Amino acid sequence: MSGTVRSQPIFAASALAMLLVTIASPAAAGDSLAKKVDEFLAQPHYKTAHWGLSFVDLTTGEVIVSHDADKLFAPASTTKLFSTAAALDALGSDYRFRTPIHYRGTLAEGVLDGDLILVASGDPCLGGRTNEKGEIAFEDSDHTYANWMPESTLTPHDPLAGMQELARQIAATGLKRVRGDVLIDDRLFDPSEGSGSGPSRVTPIMVNDNVLDFTFEPTEPGQPAKVSWRPRTALFQVEANVETVAENVPLETWIKPRGEGKLLVTGKIPANKAKLVRIYEVPEPAAFARAVLIEALRNAGIETSAELAQKHPDTVLPKPDGYSALPKVAELVSPPFAENARLVLKVSHNLHASTFPALVAVKHGKREVKDGLKAEHAFLARAGVDVDAISFGGGAGGARADYVTPAATVQLLRYMGTRPDFAAYERALPILGVDGTLAKACAADSPAKGKVFAKTGTLVWDNLLVDRGLLTSKALAGYMTTASGRKLAFAAFVNGVHMKDGIDTKRVGRDLGTLCEMVHGER
Repeated sequence: MSGTVRSQPIFAASALAMLLVTIASPAAAGDSLAKKVDEFLAQPHYKTAHWGLSFVDLTTGEVIVSHDADKLFAPASTTKLFSTAAALDALGSDYRFRTPIHYRGTLAEGVLDGDLILVASGDPCLGGRTNEKGEIAFEDSDHTYANWMPESTLTPHDPLAGMQELARQIAATGLKRVRGDVLIDDRLFDPSEGSGSGPSRVTPIMVNDNVLDFTFEPTEPGQPAKVSWRPRTALFQVEANVETVAENVPLETWIKPRGEGKLLVTGKIPANKAKLVRIYEVPEPAAFARAVLIEALRNAGIETSAELAQKHPDTVLPKPDGYSALPKVAELVSPPFAENARLVLKVSHNLHASTFPALVAVKHGKREVKDGLKAEHAFLARAGVDVDAISFGGGAGGARADYVTPAATVQLLRYMGTRPDFAAYERALPILGVDGTLAKACAADSPAKGKVFAKTGTLVWDNLLVDRGLLTSKALAGYMTTASGRKLAFAAFVNGVHMKDGIDTKRVGRDLGTLCEMVHGER
């Protein structure tokens, strides 16, 4: 359901979490960078806040700016720097997810007396974002944030392309009819709840991030708005009653389940509003995947006796190690994992980042997110990060236990700069003024445009005592090339800012940007 009431933290991302960089005023001759920074941090609206800064030469380790670098701060989505690095280390930047479909039973003359079984591989995209270059496509404001961020948009690619490719491969084998069932084996790891806004269920099977995308477009006041949705499946029946209203009427959109796959979509959209996207998280990811696979098979000319259902059948599946004895009739191969890392960091994808610890756990023969975090601990220790000084409760950045120090963040960033896969890691980061969550974060003529590759973070909790937000964390961490050509690793965190008197996430983002401008101009 989309609306204005919010019970989860808002974090990680996009224009709501925008870093609007402003150019710092030239300092008087003789002023040191440290003095300018200290004066900047002492602004009145940061009276209750805590700042942590560490700007360090990437190669030599020389400290350029430091402020409480060894203190703990809520990192918000800069947590993804750690979870992504651990996943790259465990899986490798060239790793590809392989999602097979096997059959059990007897296949003769194009007729299967038995079942088709898709074995989920944990592929977060499942072919639904792959472009013609073989890359995973993204928009600067991802659809998974659409219920909170009105600028969220959809990629142009068919979210069911992966399922259609699997069905095409099966049809190419000559299979014409399935007399048994169509099943999804989603036992790769234990499902869990993600840590943050957006879709919440972390599962081994994901189709379109396990959401339906609804697009609203106004017409004339008093007339029905245009409502469309994707991916289309008969598993859900949508009744839309959204009115186009006058320009000054507040926007309202509601997507309400009515049982048995029925969805009621209501609301009001002002006539001057741009096209709007909202999402609805499907209640049963395995049943959703099964439904769209059945429909893809039928569209490919394969008859099936299996019927769509809101619950996945309880049919007994083969033992996990038993698939080697079952013939494989199709397999979907993903782009390299470096592309998944790029999607997560560019748009701050909470759901996929929450999945990374589970994938790391599987790599180490385990099944739970906590096992993946233990493996991440071992990786970070090998990387020279002060692991005893930090804490994580998930991979996305919204867990209560997530705390890091600027110094530890820079330790990770410096270590990643020494690895063979550094190019993939750095390429995955948003670029100031160019793309991702930093696309619109600076003026076109900013001297720092294109010189900062960094992960953003924003975490806001509702302060019900006074009915306003508390900016628990605003963060930026990554790499910077200064005006003198020096490359820095940096982390900048501010925690505990009251959102009042014009102070909001954008204003604090501008201040973080100004700090970057200050350091960028150092000589």
